[in-house]
Amino acid sequence: MDWRPRKQRKINAEINVVPYIEVMTVLLVIFMLTSPMLTQGVDVNLPQAGAEPVETEDEEPLVLTVDREGQYYINVGGDDRVPISREEVASRVGKVLASAPRKLLLVRGDRDASYDQVVQLMVLLQQEGATSVGLVTE
Repeated sequence: MDWRPRKQRKINAEINVVPYIEVMTVLLVIFMLTSPMLTQGVDVNLPQAGAEPVETEDEEPLVLTVDREGQYYINVGGDDRVPISREEVASRVGKVLASAPRKLLLVRGDRDASYDQVVQLMVLLQQEGATSVGLVTE
């Protein structure tokens, strides 16, 4: 009998990542080709406002409403069916944001309301320190 020592094979514990890189590259190319096709829009004349983009966060929202006559309503600090002035909106929102600065604010604009009035309300909310403003739709 031959008593020569056998060669011990080293265990290879490496993962071959080349297939994963190839799959990710193909997915990247697909997204790069399809993303321009997803962007659709209509050329409209938008109102001018000095607003900046805001971040959203999930919380119990504060709902502000603009009706077709441009009157404002709020669901905090009184009857939400009684119209209030811009100054009262600013005051109530300021108080709410003082206690909860990351509060999510939702704007419900009537279909027949002036787009400019809805945007001006959103600008007012942002000036009061709102970090999250969203639009409610059906």
